[in-house]
Amino acid sequence: MSGAEIMAAVGFFTMLFGTLFGAWKYVESKITAVRSDAQNAVAGASAKAELAIMQLHEHRLHSAETFATKKGMQEQTSQMLRAIEGVAARIDGLTERLDNIILQRPSSRRAS
Repeated sequence: MSGAEIMAAVGFFTMLFGTLFGAWKYVESKITAVRSDAQNAVAGASAKAELAIMQLHEHRLHSAETFATKKGMQEQTSQMLRAIEGVAARIDGLTERLDNIILQRPSSRRAS
């Protein structure tokens, strides 16, 4: 082999290695870009999930503070029924008192 042939073979392999190395670096840069985009998307999704969880906890707290429970409604109903019974007892007492007043009043009839 002559020097020109050796130089042509070395040049060919250098060109082939350079092409393969450039293609590898191009593919690796695309993979790195996609990986960083995926990591950003995951970070964004995690942030949204954390926000949703926080809002869910706030809503649960608001619901627990605002809305009535079954036990609370039973307590309020029993209080209202006791109050109504008290009013009914006072009305019954009032009718008895009126009956007593009417019965104790002397009848005044005119003599004709």
